[in-house]
Amino acid sequence: MKAILGKKIGMTQIFAESGEVVPVTVIEAGPEVVTQVKTVESDGYDAVQVGFEEQKPQRVNKPMTGHFEKSGAAPQKHLAEFRVEDGEVYELGQVITVADFEEGKKLDITGVSKGKGTQGNIKRNGHHRGPMTHGSKHKRLAGGLAGATYPSRVFPGNDGPGRMGRDTITVQNVVLVKVDTDRNLMLVKGAVPGGRGSLVKIRYAVKGQDDK
Repeated sequence: MKAILGKKIGMTQIFAESGEVVPVTVIEAGPEVVTQVKTVESDGYDAVQVGFEEQKPQRVNKPMTGHFEKSGAAPQKHLAEFRVEDGEVYELGQVITVADFEEGKKLDITGVSKGKGTQGNIKRNGHHRGPMTHGSKHKRLAGGLAGATYPSRVFPGNDGPGRMGRDTITVQNVVLVKVDTDRNLMLVKGAVPGGRGSLVKIRYAVKGQDDK
């Protein structure tokens, strides 16, 4: 599985041994606790449920309180499920930390991008369909979408104004530059989806792990 939940702290830069400046995103990852182990016999598939960031008991309803008591873990604020690979064994109450991750490995990180509300066609899609000369008053409008006699209709799927952002995005093959086990921090090269304090899911890269 090699997966962990974390909270995006922000961005900074560090110096590599070669003296190169490396922009990194700082993520507070874990510790997370195993709250449920699913198997083919009981659930039809192999997976493990993990919890991140302790929650006050009075903020958890009775069914979830009983769920956490089964694993012997304190109530958790965030829950996520990850598929288990062959040969991996997890136990209820097991704690997973950043120490389980190796520097230099590549990661796939999933987060929810910043929401930008309702935006127009130009900002949302980066298009400039309207005429840009001859004193046009329509530089930021979508312009014509269809022909007249033929096809006499607008094809579905055209770009247009609407809600922008707040999408689930996964960035692949992000290099894990540094692990700080004392402060539960992971420094990854480049940008990660979401704003400060947003929840991210981190796992070893599915493809391209051995590529340099």
